[in-house]
Amino acid sequence: MRGRWLTANFIRQSSLLECCNCGFEPQSWASQLPWPIDNRFQGAHAFSAGGGCGKNLGPVGLRRAWIFYQPTTQLGTKMKRKADAPAVGKKPTKKRSKNTLSDDEAKARFQKGLFDKVNLKKYTTGYASSTPYKHSVINGLVDDALLRKVRTEIKSNVSFTPKETDIYKIHQSGDLANLDGLDNDALEKLPSLLALRDALYSQTFRDYVSSITGCGPLSGRKTDMAINVYTPGCYLLCHDDVIGSRKVSYILYLTDPDTPWKPEWGGALRLFPTVDRKGGDGAVAKTPLPDVVKVIPPAWNQLSFFAVQPGESFHDVEEVYHAASKEELEKNGGRIRMAISGWFHIPQIGEAGWVEGAEEKAARKSGLMQLQGNPEQHDRPQTTPVKVGQSDPSDSSHEGGEFAFNAADIDFLLKYIAPTYLTPNTMENVAEHFEEEFSITLPDILHPKFAAKVRAYVEAQEAKSLPQNSKDIEKGAWKVARPPHKHRYLYLQPGATKSEASPLKELLEILLPSRQFRLWLQMATRSRIESHDIIVRRFRRGKDYTLATGHEGKPRLELNIGITPTDAWGDADDDDEDEDGDDESDSEDSSEAPTVHNGKGAKASTNGKGKANGSTAKAKEAKGKGKSMDKEVEAKVQADEPLEVGGHEVYMAGDDDGNEDAAIYKSSADEDNILFFQAASWNKMTLVLRDSGTLRFVKYVSASAKGGRWDVSGMFEIEEQDEDPDADENADDGPVVGVLDDSEEEFHGFSNEPSDSDSD
Repeated sequence: MRGRWLTANFIRQSSLLECCNCGFEPQSWASQLPWPIDNRFQGAHAFSAGGGCGKNLGPVGLRRAWIFYQPTTQLGTKMKRKADAPAVGKKPTKKRSKNTLSDDEAKARFQKGLFDKVNLKKYTTGYASSTPYKHSVINGLVDDALLRKVRTEIKSNVSFTPKETDIYKIHQSGDLANLDGLDNDALEKLPSLLALRDALYSQTFRDYVSSITGCGPLSGRKTDMAINVYTPGCYLLCHDDVIGSRKVSYILYLTDPDTPWKPEWGGALRLFPTVDRKGGDGAVAKTPLPDVVKVIPPAWNQLSFFAVQPGESFHDVEEVYHAASKEELEKNGGRIRMAISGWFHIPQIGEAGWVEGAEEKAARKSGLMQLQGNPEQHDRPQTTPVKVGQSDPSDSSHEGGEFAFNAADIDFLLKYIAPTYLTPNTMENVAEHFEEEFSITLPDILHPKFAAKVRAYVEAQEAKSLPQNSKDIEKGAWKVARPPHKHRYLYLQPGATKSEASPLKELLEILLPSRQFRLWLQMATRSRIESHDIIVRRFRRGKDYTLATGHEGKPRLELNIGITPTDAWGDADDDDEDEDGDDESDSEDSSEAPTVHNGKGAKASTNGKGKANGSTAKAKEAKGKGKSMDKEVEAKVQADEPLEVGGHEVYMAGDDDGNEDAAIYKSSADEDNILFFQAASWNKMTLVLRDSGTLRFVKYVSASAKGGRWDVSGMFEIEEQDEDPDADENADDGPVVGVLDDSEEEFHGFSNEPSDSDSD
């Protein structure tokens, strides 16, 4: 194995260097780099003249050099297509030109007879008549012996990085276009993979795909492909692949050839239908329906492909489902869904078929197609804010945190809210914490007796089976959120004609819109409410999610009450309660004080006013180095990783970086852009002050979850407060708003105080 020398941090004196146990032979560092090394040597080492590792010798007076390197036998996971700028005064490494294959050489790498006229006609006819949009599936595409070699090379030599965002959870290699940049020693380990890539982007095969799809010439210069591995729990949610210059999308499966993939394992490519809807202005918009109508399970050596069509080519990758036991998983070969996926692009300058301005024209057309007919008017649910009447003098009397509820107000609120949260000291503590952090979590918010009614109702609903089809579901009270490239879940809005009397309806139509709760919320947040918009949401296992979206306009207050009765969602508080065997919500006389949190797992990040805001990328890249999919890694992925079922709500900083290649999924190596995080939970309220620079989403709920995620979600528009004109001048006089003053005593929670009411 050879290493690539990256940089010498400092060198006091050039000399012969050797390491006592790393496989190095004494040689001159200046003339012999890179050196032969073995797998035991990773990272950075210090070497000294005269033998032995420098780390074993004294630090004073040593002639030593720190050497940093990275192995080059594995394909890197760096996702940028543009090379980093070369060091000043050095020539950049010359990129190897792609191997141009003759017609016969290219055909020899595919199945015999693939290019025969009869087969070309069969696939062309099938493509033209396919639904819900034009697509094709070719089984046994590549020469079987070649593809088996490709799979072996990938498992032994290619690194994979776990990546997770609001829309996907996968293990991904680097861009295979970067194969040309590897040195000869590395390429010697990937000859079959290189041969396959050159065959797929050969003139012969590009013409074949172009003939079937009728999409016109395709680029052979802009290769755009990566290896994606879906292990149990991985998925890719609904999208249409419309980015940049893409023309044709494809997936070539490299699942285990000796253990045929079964459809019940999941991992299928699924296609969504679209419908034309006429808006109020008479314009027609094309929108996708929430249910898939075409399911294409993975199969060894199978190619699925389709022309990228703005507003139409919506698809997803079904979750790869967990096996019932470790033994079953081993019997199934680990359920490793490996595939090479990528795109053919518009011809680039200098290629046959290149047209000046064609790429820009296609991008403009894509944007117009996505906006044509104002498709957002057909989104469900539509926001329906209810303005608060300004004639009620009690609203202003409670602004600023004054506690002046009358006896009737207290009696009303005690039917629903725990007594702890209706005392003056508690409300003062809540308001102070929210004013500092601009977010707060309140456990055990509902009165124990009312919470018991809610739990019984939700558990009864969970026990009932739901129709699989959205049209059948909507015959009842529940509606299905759409379009699926934005969100999908079940919801109830106030005034639903078919909804039955239930504790959820009481929350939705009695408590949360009430004047008393509005006053309570104003005291808790020291704000003035102008309107409210409230819905009940139900996220089904293996189906539902919301993707990251922002909002336009002034900052607003967002409320969420978790009413998920099942456990194992990753909420630290719930896990602690389960271990202790205590359920504080069962007793209103609990001696333990409820605590206030800034969101489980949250990393608070605020702007000068303390509101959630930021400018880093929206996507989170899972931490950890890339690993090859050998047996050891497969075993770890299958057996040792904790079961994550999603369902958590996340607030993240928006992405203002417009300089990245549009074809690259945006990712971030750190979690500083996570502003607030809350797992699905029981009887827990969160309040967040959110501005237009903040993204929000609910992670896809895995089929392995014990139940669905249930919550009540509310949006409250608030009156903007005038800023202190002297705030900037006095910025150095004390702690900035939203930043804790270390001199103050840390707030640990509330004390239970007796209520003036005997109400249950």
